[in-house]
Amino acid sequence: MSDFRTAFLKLAIEREVLKFGEFTLKSGRVSPYFFNAGLFNTGAALAKLGRYYAQAIVDSGIEFDVLFGPAYKGIPLASVTAAALYEQHGRDVPYAFNRKEAKTHGEGGNIVGAGLEGKILVIDDVM
Repeated sequence: MSDFRTAFLKLAIEREVLKFGEFTLKSGRVSPYFFNAGLFNTGAALAKLGRYYAQAIVDSGIEFDVLFGPAYKGIPLASVTAAALYEQHGRDVPYAFNRKEAKTHGEGGNIVGAGLEGKILVIDDVM
């Protein structure tokens, strides 16, 4: 297992993000583990998480035009991953996220950030 994957798992366990047991998921399916990315709730933890996501993306070789973080937990994940892609890998990529409810004032709509054009890479906490 690569170093960043090991570090990711260690951080997830330390922050109690990754728990083992018997958990009923939203779908009704029972899972032997539960991953709650909302517990990466400090600047240090979020910065590390962004670096791990960015490294996984670079290592995968996946081609994409825009990062997209679905509301709600995907929003900070896409943001911090975009920052880490730039800071760690020199890749300045656009990102966007959605609102659960469309905004009726200002610019309106439910998409914030870059336009959703081309290949979209969705960043979320579902594993």
